[in-house]
Amino acid sequence: MTDATQGLQERLALLIASTPPGERLPAEPDLARELGVSRASLREAMRTFETQGIIHRRPRAGTYVMQPPAVIESGLEVLESIDTLASRIGLPVAMGDVLIQKRQATAEEVAALGINEESRVIDIRRSILTKNKAVAYLIDILPEGLVGDEEMREFQGSVLDLLLKRGSPALQSSRCEINVVQANRDLAKIFGIQRGDGLLMFRAWLYTVSGQVIDYSFSYFLPGYFRFHVVRRVGQVFNPNLNSIFK
Repeated sequence: MTDATQGLQERLALLIASTPPGERLPAEPDLARELGVSRASLREAMRTFETQGIIHRRPRAGTYVMQPPAVIESGLEVLESIDTLASRIGLPVAMGDVLIQKRQATAEEVAALGINEESRVIDIRRSILTKNKAVAYLIDILPEGLVGDEEMREFQGSVLDLLLKRGSPALQSSRCEINVVQANRDLAKIFGIQRGDGLLMFRAWLYTVSGQVIDYSFSYFLPGYFRFHVVRRVGQVFNPNLNSIFK
């Protein structure tokens, strides 16, 4: 992001913050002229706020400031499903379109799950909605046979909750990589955003107590609806001059 783009977004953020929810922003030509930018630059900057649900453009009616969306906030020290997190803050969520299929494992999945090259997997993909808007898209890859056909027919949206409720296999930990990615055509369609818009992505490996990976997953989150944090312990530094440990 260039300094000019960042400056434009900061000025837009101040304007939006000073406009009550439900009120309309100045017309696009007037706003571009007021900010001293082109309409193309203005639209690009406004798209970020629209993606986050902060503003809403109505065809032939203008751009309106929206009520700030409820934010699902969580620490990353404990693995919990979106359903559990949303329930804690009283935010209603629902499962959108779901696709469950059994197929041949890819080379990446073979390596991630530690299975044979000839193995098949269960591929579960679904969107999570709040107020009929997709705010998360989840992909879980499981070894075939881990869950039965009847469990799949009764699936409610969370592979983690399904395994925890069943109690087997016993789960121990999850390793997670966090990245910001650009939405491809399929993800842009799911979230109702533009191709290239930023999404937060978690790639995770779920381990049993025996150290086996039983779930290789990708979770995509729409910015503005989630806030994650980590509580970190302060490291200890040894000072040889004082022969003591300082925190």
